[in-house]
Amino acid sequence: MVKVNRRQFIILSTASAVTASVASIALAQNNRNPFKSQALSPKFYKSAGSLLKLDLEASSRPISLGGKRAYLLGYNGQVPAPRLEAQAGDTVRIRFTNNLTQPTNLHYHGLHVTPVGNADNAFLDIPPRESLTYEFTLPKNHPSGTFWYHPHRHGYVAEQVFGGLAGLFIIRGELDEISEIQAAKEEFLILQDFALDGNGRIQSPNHMDMMMGREGELLTVNGQIKPTFSIASGGLLRLRFLNASPSRFYRLALENHPFYLIATDGGALAEPVELKELLLAPGERVEVLVRGEREPKQYRLLNLPYNRGGMEMMEDEMNMMGGSSHMMGGKSQVNPQILATLTYQGSVSTLPLPKQLIPVETLPEPKTVRRLELSMEEKMTPGMGMSFTFNGKAFDPNRIDAQVRLNTVEDWELVNVDPDRMDHPFHLHVNPFQVITRNGKPEPYRAWKDTVLVRGGETVRIRIPFRDFSGKTVYHCHVLDHEDLGMMGIVNIQA
Repeated sequence: MVKVNRRQFIILSTASAVTASVASIALAQNNRNPFKSQALSPKFYKSAGSLLKLDLEASSRPISLGGKRAYLLGYNGQVPAPRLEAQAGDTVRIRFTNNLTQPTNLHYHGLHVTPVGNADNAFLDIPPRESLTYEFTLPKNHPSGTFWYHPHRHGYVAEQVFGGLAGLFIIRGELDEISEIQAAKEEFLILQDFALDGNGRIQSPNHMDMMMGREGELLTVNGQIKPTFSIASGGLLRLRFLNASPSRFYRLALENHPFYLIATDGGALAEPVELKELLLAPGERVEVLVRGEREPKQYRLLNLPYNRGGMEMMEDEMNMMGGSSHMMGGKSQVNPQILATLTYQGSVSTLPLPKQLIPVETLPEPKTVRRLELSMEEKMTPGMGMSFTFNGKAFDPNRIDAQVRLNTVEDWELVNVDPDRMDHPFHLHVNPFQVITRNGKPEPYRAWKDTVLVRGGETVRIRIPFRDFSGKTVYHCHVLDHEDLGMMGIVNIQA
């Protein structure tokens, strides 16, 4: 087993996340309180006969969130959305209906599927009151893992994800078949934050919210406030985390329990990695094991303080506003926040940790190296504010930013030159990658990723195999306001 200390992990921060049991909240109509909620059985759709087929609708619904009446955006009336499960080689067919007041579409975050047609196509536009059938087939060698789906209509992404549109997409496979993993109890934890006004509506962001990336003070796990999960003494608990917030980072710690990392964004590691903390940037997922080896009582899952940069910009804005905090989420977090509670229930014969998981391929040396500078730029046009860019250019849907050849391997150097030293999580659609170095230092373990944190002043080198699928797709910052404000580029994969 690899051991990584807190300092090493926070320097890397490649852990991404596994997600959580969809405990959906639905509207219960009664005469006394039409907004009273009842917890339904977790809803999910599982493939049968090599086909995952469902109807999916995006709409605005009133629900009870943390005891408050909230008008959120949901898929099939659920926040978070129904969990989808399939296996490698399955065909996915989703009849999607847009009942929002804005255009939207679907992105299958982390899936290695075609970016063209009615598949993982970020350029599709589905107007209000219209429908589209998504259909694609997972490769037969697609890795098992924790993936997710959310809107990706440029200009509306942050608003729609902040409204609640996010759901898990689980691919079952090799990792699930390891005996020690099979013996573990499995939970899915979807982390979302919300900002509600006095009427239960999602707050509209101001200029500073969008510059920093919007955050809400109401933190939820599976749409619940501080839920409880259980583990048996001697048992194993498999936690799949998803950071489905548009901007908030989660620095996770479980009181008196280490995490044993078994998978990141793109699938399993070669062996468990022991960690004291997990730092999840927006869009990242991780899977961890927890051992039931402590005194049987309650333990808190904590979100520890984390500074994601931009403090100089925030201080300037606060000075202009007379010294008051201007952010949705209020002042910077200074104390741990309780996300959930772990309790001990029952006991079993002590279950061992797995010693070996799934080998992670060593990629060949690249023939092409690209440099991408991530930054915030001031627009010269009066009144236009700021934009976020790659190599000084904001997103242009008519411009190809990178031409690559199919069945080649490239290294991309991601260089964060943001003058306010803001963190930017970089996400690439369709093709997973491996993080090779941070500021010239190699990663302590090999892992598949699709989202990687690039801190202010940091240079991260990633290695990308462009396999199986040609066509146009995108890369972008997964602080979703930054994406909407221009930090996105187009890569065209040519056969």
